[in-house]
Amino acid sequence: MIAGAAVGVVAPAFKEWHQAFWDNLGASIQLHHIKKVIAIDHRDCGAAKIAYGEAKVANPEIQTETHKAALAEFRKQVGERHPQLGVETGLMAVDGTMQIFT
Repeated sequence: MIAGAAVGVVAPAFKEWHQAFWDNLGASIQLHHIKKVIAIDHRDCGAAKIAYGEAKVANPEIQTETHKAALAEFRKQVGERHPQLGVETGLMAVDGTMQIFT
């Protein structure tokens, strides 16, 4: 787990965190032979506000697009680094409902 979920892995504002995530994922693959990684961002995410600014999380529609873009970039980077892994991504609301992105 990393603050911001996919945002924490791909946003330039958190570039210092990126390698730690990839190293940890690599160890999980090696040690536990995982076949899939699941990234779940959540609405009203403080990390997204830090990374992208207030305007990019100003309302639910904009939040959706911001997280959808971060999750797509996450999916792309996982595919480049670990093409054998399946990737599932989603955005969770505070009430627990999920919006899945493929």
